[in-house]
Amino acid sequence: MPQRTVFFVSDGTGITAETFGNSILAQFPAKPRHVRRPFIDSIDKAAEVVREINEVAEREGKRPIVFATLVNTEVRDTLTAEACKGLVMDMFRTFVEPLEEEFGVKSNHRVGRFSDVSKSQEYTERIEAINFSLAHDDGQSSRNLDIADVILVGVSRSGKTPTSLYLAMQHGIKAANYPLIPDDFERGQIPSSLAPYKRKCFGLTIDPARLAQIRHERRPGSRYAALENCRHEVREAEAMMRREGIAWLSSTHKSIEEIATTILRDIQPDRLIY
Repeated sequence: MPQRTVFFVSDGTGITAETFGNSILAQFPAKPRHVRRPFIDSIDKAAEVVREINEVAEREGKRPIVFATLVNTEVRDTLTAEACKGLVMDMFRTFVEPLEEEFGVKSNHRVGRFSDVSKSQEYTERIEAINFSLAHDDGQSSRNLDIADVILVGVSRSGKTPTSLYLAMQHGIKAANYPLIPDDFERGQIPSSLAPYKRKCFGLTIDPARLAQIRHERRPGSRYAALENCRHEVREAEAMMRREGIAWLSSTHKSIEEIATTILRDIQPDRLIY
């Protein structure tokens, strides 16, 4: 496995091929070398990729693994022909064609997630969600919180910003995030600007030792990063969320994807973009 090479070949960005391929490869212990070849939309380009695959096969003595999302039949046939010395995992023939037969209709054979982003309502909504999350990052603004799908709250450096952006970029969710600070703990209640939207709030907490480690990387030697201060802030934030009835989870050992999935499960938005 350490000497194996994996190709991700697509006539679009290759995001689908790479996401799917990496999900499968995660089941195996080693991490092979990745080669990305997007925008392979002609026979000539496909033939060049085949030559590259064959060179790797000869050099490594093992056939490369190839995850492919190619819509054009002739381009796909070039990659899957016997001349190719790779193990080609053709996602179109594996998934799309059986579904065409099952549904009794032809798919639209669209290249990539959006055929024309300028005409895609889903793409527009995704961009709007990203802009919203950026404008409402770290409590920068309390305007338009009524249209937020979720408002993430928690102490500084608990994972609110990356989670907000992931929700926006992956699912078109308008996610604001707001830090809980010592002044809030002294008042004993969530910021007044969030009070009307408490039902939209979702909390993130984190192990104090891990929080101190993260903060030391940002501001080493500061009181902000001191372990005792981190313990105090986390304790107060969790107590506040408990009093206010805000659901929360710990980000300490969870990936952004796991955090986002838990949030989506709980808030159950009317629509998601994929």
